[in-house]
Amino acid sequence: MIQSLAYFGVKSPAYKEWETFGPEVLGAEFVGNGPDGAVRLRIDDVAYRLVIHPGTHDGVAYIGWSMKDEAAARALADRVAATGIQIERATAEQAAERSVEGFYAFRDPVGFRHELAWGLMHATAPFRPGRALTGFRTGDQGLGHVVLGVPELEAARRFYMDVMGFHQSDTVQEGPIKAHFFHVNGRHHSLAIAQPPIKKPAFLHLMLEVNALDDVGFAYDLCHERGVPITRTLGRHANDHVVSFYMHTPSNFRIEYGWGGMTVDQDLWVPRHYDSATLWGHVNQHRELSPFLYVYDDNDNGAAA
Repeated sequence: MIQSLAYFGVKSPAYKEWETFGPEVLGAEFVGNGPDGAVRLRIDDVAYRLVIHPGTHDGVAYIGWSMKDEAAARALADRVAATGIQIERATAEQAAERSVEGFYAFRDPVGFRHELAWGLMHATAPFRPGRALTGFRTGDQGLGHVVLGVPELEAARRFYMDVMGFHQSDTVQEGPIKAHFFHVNGRHHSLAIAQPPIKKPAFLHLMLEVNALDDVGFAYDLCHERGVPITRTLGRHANDHVVSFYMHTPSNFRIEYGWGGMTVDQDLWVPRHYDSATLWGHVNQHRELSPFLYVYDDNDNGAAA
């Protein structure tokens, strides 16, 4: 069983910009470069959770999920393999690059690369935020959440629930757009999926949750001061109750920066249905900026894998 969202990797020609964007805007800690020059960012006691690799275009490289141990990762990998999907076991060098004991990797039917990792390395040195910050809400709830755009909503829902083992939190039907939200721990959702109008595999956003509402407010002001595009204004979600805003990153994907997410009890939670994702705020801005980041493939032109 997946325990949490462990780490997230992208490829981008603007990867070097994250050495300042990560600490100075997000409040993450820059902890050096990977073998390929990748920018590694830390937000808690885990060695690093965000990795931005060099690339010819912007795209999602991998989504890492934390597993209890190798046996749990192998069991889930076997279940995925039973659907006909090819599974790869990480080499010792690949595991060392992720700072984990090991992982199994595969591409889901949508095209996203998932890594089922165990033995995340924890640093002994305390986390040092890049700017004044109370810290990020992680721990057992993991990195935050990811939202994926999928061409066929029902097929993707069945795969993520029936094969990967995610649990339904709720659904939102807002006009023609329907979204499913899934949890694997106390975080309301670690994964959400929606069917975008373009009907291609697309990454919609990564959510980071901080420990105080003031942290959100300070980041909001900082984005205005630095000219970082705010693609959705400050607002509160109806389903997970997070107060947040969305910023556009140097690598052309959005980060939701929020506080106040509800905790769900997996044994008692009853899925709900909403007619809107937002209680108030979250007004769309900068419509000229695409909300979609595609799957990364070294052999394509950045459109889709």
